[in-house]
Amino acid sequence: MTTNDFLGTDEFTIQNKTVSESCPSNIALIKYWGKYANQIPANPSISFTLNHCKTNTEMEFLANEPFSVQTFLAGNEEVKFAEKIEKYFKNIEQYLPWILKGKYTIRTENTFPHSSGIASSASGFGAIAKCLMSLDEQFSSTNTESSVINDQSSFILKKASFLARLGSGSACRSLYNGLVVWGESDEVEGSSDLFAVKYSDDEIHPVFKDFNDWVLLIHEGVKSVSSTVGHGLMNTNPYAERRFQEARENFVPMKEVLKSGNMEEFIKLVEHEALTLHAMMMMSDPAFILMKTGTLEVINKIWDFRRETNLPLFFTLDAGANVHLLFPNDGSEEQIKSFIETELLQHTQKNGVVKDVMKW
Repeated sequence: MTTNDFLGTDEFTIQNKTVSESCPSNIALIKYWGKYANQIPANPSISFTLNHCKTNTEMEFLANEPFSVQTFLAGNEEVKFAEKIEKYFKNIEQYLPWILKGKYTIRTENTFPHSSGIASSASGFGAIAKCLMSLDEQFSSTNTESSVINDQSSFILKKASFLARLGSGSACRSLYNGLVVWGESDEVEGSSDLFAVKYSDDEIHPVFKDFNDWVLLIHEGVKSVSSTVGHGLMNTNPYAERRFQEARENFVPMKEVLKSGNMEEFIKLVEHEALTLHAMMMMSDPAFILMKTGTLEVINKIWDFRRETNLPLFFTLDAGANVHLLFPNDGSEEQIKSFIETELLQHTQKNGVVKDVMKW
């Protein structure tokens, strides 16, 4: 598919409408870090979609009013975010030609703490894209007349993922449950740089279908360097091209371990990807470090615990200090949870932890 497949039609009928949608967050296993124009990823990525950490969004559209956007997060007006959404809506007008012909009031709430190392931009833009497609279904005949896509619901989902990507790259992965791939890869049939696709359940060992993700809140404040700036610094990073190639290559062993259930190799690959992400930050110009002392202390304790017990507790990191603790529900989870609560929570701010699962 190409971007032309997602273009809208001038044939639409708008009306006052309020829609509500919910979208979960996700955590990447093979990381996306670095992008080209129009939110095209420099390398493919694969992620787990969370079950509990979600953004719930209500979008009120008043037809034929002067275009404007007003946003509220947990009841508080967010002017800067409204400006960001206005710019986003203007950028996607060719795909939703009715989008600038009304006034929006957007009310959104997260089920998880803000700035907690859980991608709120992913779930946030995912929910907004779902709201927009819900309105589009009612206003426009674009999708029902598509000669390219036979499966209507599949097309709507792909277009929502496409639109979410233009707001926040990783948001395109949050439109699907389970394991999700964004970025073209020879290892994943149907994968695309334009939208995410669900990884085939038939290619996933059952052990990976019931997982825990406990996020240790090492640092709850705003990051010193935003992800947008971090992505941009990959343009001049001397190791960027090798990193992009490595991520593409890592899909080969990832595909193998997902099918075989080889937990030891899965752990090795996921942790390597997390540390590589932060290594790229340290080798940027200017260099920056988002990990905190507590991050390193937790990582070392995880490694010691695994050596001593041989239990499958491991970690991944987003672009921040907080640690995602990953472990399967395979009978060993109670011992792992006890270790987390007695040994790792002390390294967080205010014993902060967000408990989620990845189950489907």
